Amino acid sequence: MGNEQLEQLRDKLDQVNLEILDLINKRAELVQEIGQIKEKQGVNRFDPVRERKMLNLITDNNNGPFENSTIEHLFKEIFKAGLELQEDDHSKALLVSRKKKPEDTVIEINGEKFGDGNQHFIFGPCAVESYEQVAEVAAAIKKQGMKLIRGGAFKPRTSPYDFQGLGFEGLKILKRVSDEYGLAVVSEIVSPADIEKAIDYIDVIQIGARNMQNFELLKAAGDVDKPVLLKRGMSATISDFINAAEYIISRGNGNIILCERGIRTYEKATRNTLDITAVPILKQETHLPVMVDVTHSTGRRDLLLPAAKAALAIGADGVMAEVHPDPAVALSDSAQQMDIPTFESFVTELLKSKK
Repeated sequence: MGNEQLEQLRDKLDQVNLEILDLINKRAELVQEIGQIKEKQGVNRFDPVRERKMLNLITDNNNGPFENSTIEHLFKEIFKAGLELQEDDHSKALLVSRKKKPEDTVIEINGEKFGDGNQHFIFGPCAVESYEQVAEVAAAIKKQGMKLIRGGAFKPRTSPYDFQGLGFEGLKILKRVSDEYGLAVVSEIVSPADIEKAIDYIDVIQIGARNMQNFELLKAAGDVDKPVLLKRGMSATISDFINAAEYIISRGNGNIILCERGIRTYEKATRNTLDITAVPILKQETHLPVMVDVTHSTGRRDLLLPAAKAALAIGADGVMAEVHPDPAVALSDSAQQMDIPTFESFVTELLKSKK
């Protein structure tokens, strides 16, 4: 008799479990609908006031053997699972998401195919200072068989008294040098109003760390047919970074290269802290190519090579670094730029490590 009663109770328990499962799934469907509405409204998915109101309603009606603290714990886990479901739906909806496009995006620039599984490199001076300076670096880059040059014509600086760049005159120098040496130009644009004019001089629009959440600039870059190299903001989460890329792709331009360049932490040994694990995370979460800027992340010439090796070892599509004919007299960031002999040694060692 006892065994029969036990089996009956177990059958009832199984039935209740299935009913709970059905209710949890119905709740999940409601949560997804709410998430879609919040997404359209631009409202945060997590609402602590609403969560407290729901918990109060539940505990006020708790007449069972569980204490309110236990009930709260159980429902908080259910709420957490619902929030994660909304976030997962959001991730699936993003155009940059690998869930949306499983295959890698490959971006061809001057014969270099970023995202094709091979490593690619972008070198050049921090700031354009003169034709002679840029031409000397371009010659060194071409000698190494590389196809792109970077150089800053517009320089957003922390101090308003630091060198701000030559502006469009700098872009003209880059264009002249690139035509002479057969290189593609990567240069930062800081104002949405300048993009239309700038694309006549450059091949890749760089959006720097300080402008990663300049949403009007992101939208303007998304409106033109030029590859965009988007750098992670110094205080940006990976989610912030991915959503910044989404601003660009949502306007129709999917040719985006993500660039990890270090984030700001309490550590002072390096200029920034290179978040090396951001590379595989970005590769898993998005279908976009991912590069690492070893110059701005470390700010130290002696760390450029090991940081670059680490970047390639962990799966980066390429490395970016700064080169100057005479770093000691550079108008910006002299401590972190390589001179040309150091650059040549850097490339030799880096290519050797790939074999």
